[in-house]
Amino acid sequence: MSTTRVNSLSGQIVDLQHREVFAGTVQWRQGVVTSVRRDPRVRSTQLIMPGFVDAHIHIESSLLTPSEFARLAVIHGTVATVSDPHEIANVLGESGVRYMLADAKRSPLKFNFGAPSCVPATTFETAGASLDSAAVARLLARKDIRFLAEVMNFPGLLAGDAGLQAMIAAAHRERKQVDGHAPGLRGEQALAYAEAGPTTDHECFTLEEAHDKIDAGMKILIREGSAARNFAALAPLLKTHPARCMFCCDDLHPDLLVRRHIDELVRRALAGGADKFDVLRAASVNPIEHYGLNVGRLRPGDPADFVVVDGWETFRVRRTYIAGALTASAGRTRLPRLAPRITNRFKARRVKPADFAVKPGGASVNVIGAVDGQLVTRHLQVPAADIGVTHDVLKIAVINRYASRAPVAVGYIRGFGLKAGALASSVAHDSHNVVAVGVDDESLAAAVNLVIARKGGLSVAGPGIDAVLSLPIAGLMSAVDGRTAARAYTKLDRAAKRLGSRLEAPFMTLSFMALLVIPDLKLSDRGLFSAAKWGFVPVDR
Repeated sequence: MSTTRVNSLSGQIVDLQHREVFAGTVQWRQGVVTSVRRDPRVRSTQLIMPGFVDAHIHIESSLLTPSEFARLAVIHGTVATVSDPHEIANVLGESGVRYMLADAKRSPLKFNFGAPSCVPATTFETAGASLDSAAVARLLARKDIRFLAEVMNFPGLLAGDAGLQAMIAAAHRERKQVDGHAPGLRGEQALAYAEAGPTTDHECFTLEEAHDKIDAGMKILIREGSAARNFAALAPLLKTHPARCMFCCDDLHPDLLVRRHIDELVRRALAGGADKFDVLRAASVNPIEHYGLNVGRLRPGDPADFVVVDGWETFRVRRTYIAGALTASAGRTRLPRLAPRITNRFKARRVKPADFAVKPGGASVNVIGAVDGQLVTRHLQVPAADIGVTHDVLKIAVINRYASRAPVAVGYIRGFGLKAGALASSVAHDSHNVVAVGVDDESLAAAVNLVIARKGGLSVAGPGIDAVLSLPIAGLMSAVDGRTAARAYTKLDRAAKRLGSRLEAPFMTLSFMALLVIPDLKLSDRGLFSAAKWGFVPVDR
């Protein structure tokens, strides 16, 4: 797409290295910046600055393939991502990682994938694959694998797990960074975790926790995704510890990706009074330097990866260039739609209402307390008499997708607020079995069977509602274009809320109710699990 001729663009140059803005012209040739020169004659008020980097995102959580994700992301000024492919790796193993690498290469967006460190995340669930330390070392030896992805089994690392230590040692041999994932760790535990190897954390949900991890030498990724929204709590770090901050979305469904990406975090940070140079460095330079990314910083000799923004107050991206090629302009992608290859692993068969028909045997039950806007949950004890719609204590179930027949795990959850029907999803971090929540057994079976019939998807079943978004690629990603997927997702989201859900993002929240490494109470296909106890707990009290 770039040519041998010299290209140029004039405006207000945002120089993050010298922390100044000046009138001038950028020139580039064959995808490389050749000069950035001052020119007081330039009258254009458009801002020209380095493109944005999402410092931690699971592409699969957008429900799109990398090449389709890129078509939406470039509209918002994103030129690169730091991505952990452990979603698809939990389904397909190394072949899943290779799938993401191959599809990403079809796009100019600079995807930087890591080697998943926790496949499966724990031994307390059924996944479709496993990656031991030898497999992770093989991946880390590849030039197109840039880092060791988030070490989620923080109890294991703190306990000296030999496999995790071997993975970290392999990353150090390859001189590659180690990403962290340690929700809630404070004080000496945070220090011990950092000393074991991880250098970043994207799971902080309080400012105090972030300060402890910064004191331990870690860098903090300020996250604002679909379910986990920590920007408000952590934004003060941009004023006190800007050099230790990066921006990320982690998990972002397509309805939001259509509207925003890292650009929205920049807008919010600027509106909150943070220094513009610190904010933009968190959005670009800090992740580039931390991970050693081949992404331009608007300097001569760098790749021509930059964006044009209309102004500081509105901060709307007007054009995005990657390696000198115009990839988005005026809110429209210029990247072509590419048909994806279908790959999957899905064996589950239809379920019956009777599969969900369990009754408490005691006077009270352990209940998952979902928290809107957070991945953490509460461990509640609720009288058995309160089970039902009236007290918002609903059934939650996980169905093993990798076996044709397996017992259904059933528990209870509060926080979804459904008054009728059920939701189901084959996006269920991190093993991606089928997770469902509903008010009655018939609705649960109906929603789950919609997903099973398509070998992956998101569904809503209820009075007058029978809707599904098919996810045929590993049960995680759609085969349609991003805007079509976004419209289908929005339809499902609205249907869930018509059934009574009070959550901002009910499907994203549902997808994390099986993620055992996030405290405290979650449900796997094998039963109710407490991260605090690091073991199963009974449903009955």
